[in-house]
Amino acid sequence: MRKILLPFVAIVLILSCKEGNNEKYLPDSVGAINTLSVVIDNDLWKGKVGDSIREYFAAPVDGLPQIEPLFSIHQMPPDVFTDFARNSRNILFVDIDSASVAGIKDDLYAKPQKVGIIKASTEGEIINKIVENAPEIISTFKKNDIRESQHRFTRSLNRETDIKEELGVSLTMPSIYKIAKQEGNFFWIERQVRTGTMNILVYEMPLNSIPNDSTRLDAVIKMRDSIGEKYVPGREEGMYMITEKAYAPYVFDAKIAGRDAIETKGMWEVKNFAMAGPFINYIVEDKPNDRLVVVEGFTFAPSANKRDYMFELEAILKTLKFTDRSKDVASSGRSVKN
Repeated sequence: MRKILLPFVAIVLILSCKEGNNEKYLPDSVGAINTLSVVIDNDLWKGKVGDSIREYFAAPVDGLPQIEPLFSIHQMPPDVFTDFARNSRNILFVDIDSASVAGIKDDLYAKPQKVGIIKASTEGEIINKIVENAPEIISTFKKNDIRESQHRFTRSLNRETDIKEELGVSLTMPSIYKIAKQEGNFFWIERQVRTGTMNILVYEMPLNSIPNDSTRLDAVIKMRDSIGEKYVPGREEGMYMITEKAYAPYVFDAKIAGRDAIETKGMWEVKNFAMAGPFINYIVEDKPNDRLVVVEGFTFAPSANKRDYMFELEAILKTLKFTDRSKDVASSGRSVKN
């Protein structure tokens, strides 16, 4: 009898504690990365309101060779937004209502979850709110997907320590990524995919090698091209990875590991050979160690969509951490030279 009663008492105590703390049980959110559930009346979706939603939330991703949308959108009317459908990780709810609302709610039906809500009394007002609030909502959804991607990495982690020991930095990535090449303080990490490869480069540069003025894009391109010539060769002599000449990359200010950084997105190509793909590059200041740390992801996957590949690489690069060894490493003065 005692063996029967003890588990029962334990369950009662657990439930009592939850009720006392007013905790609400939420299921795990679901959905593929870069997907968005849009809850909206069918008529609104087929009209100008839907056009406005698609203009922003299905806009082309910067820096890809083909047109791919920011989100793969799944639209549903409110009357079918029930049960399992509510567990989507990213949800946009749009409706005509007497109340005027534009904002983001956390974990309404599942966890982690972001729910963007836009309501107004007329279609015109709804469209105005979409225009005003889409950038913030999109940024919130993307950050939510970055965190989810990084969480998924922990299911099977790469345990290699070479980068940490040589450069004093670390990246969190799945075990399927392997170091393919190391020369001094330069690392090339590779993942095989069905149509090609996903790649990560890690190296360091002198602290003041990229000026913070109108010439920084040219300096970034020069840096990338010199690294490509030295470390990323093509099939034959005279072939190596460079920044594609036909289109200028996108450059943004960023924060990585709490430090100032430059984010560059664009296309790479192989000099004197028909081979190309997208890249994302972060140049991160490491003033305590008098250097820049560069992390870059690029994909070679002919005839395949690349949005999700590049998003995964971005999620990995944003796990960059500086370790206690970084000061010792930097003091050796082994930065890559242009």
